[in-house]
Amino acid sequence: MFFYLTMLNLTKYLSEVCPIISPNEQDVTTLGALEAWKHGDFLCRNYILNCLVNSLYNVYCNIESAKQLWESLEKKYKTEDAGTKKFVVAKFLDYKMVDSKSVMSQVQELQLILSDISAKGMILSESFQVAAMIEKLPPGWLDFKNYLNHKQKEMSLEDLILRLRIKEDNRRSANPSSESKANVVESSKSKQDRKRKMSFQGKGKQKEQF
Repeated sequence: MFFYLTMLNLTKYLSEVCPIISPNEQDVTTLGALEAWKHGDFLCRNYILNCLVNSLYNVYCNIESAKQLWESLEKKYKTEDAGTKKFVVAKFLDYKMVDSKSVMSQVQELQLILSDISAKGMILSESFQVAAMIEKLPPGWLDFKNYLNHKQKEMSLEDLILRLRIKEDNRRSANPSSESKANVVESSKSKQDRKRKMSFQGKGKQKEQF
């Protein structure tokens, strides 16, 4: 929106207030400048309003100047954005890997959260992401976690993910029953969810028959 207003040369109305002149002012140039300013402010205000959905338009249409309108919208969305940032950060901090799921699938989930954090404009260094991912490894990976923490050479995130994939493949080959058990847990959980859903739908149909 700001870029669009810049193209129209209207951004000054987002920060300027209406010029004040004497009620007895007779100078044609001064009066003309005031009318030109009011017209520009009118255009800027209405360009902004026209970009709003109907529900927001009804809330903000009575604001008199482009500056007041812009500041009101900016305050609203900055507050909402701050709340969203806190939510995604909390999601990252609370995330804990478990032994009952594939580590690589959990790594992918963690990468999605990190991607959301980056999309919100919060930049986390790669070394921080690597350290955080190691710290979140499940209890069954404690020995490998300690091994990674004691490595002197700094790893990239790509290197870490590759190491985790190789390690998981090796663990799967060495102890297939453990991996099968994890898959059974995940499969059992999904089946239970489906049963609950079908049971709920069945009850709904019985009610409809009455």
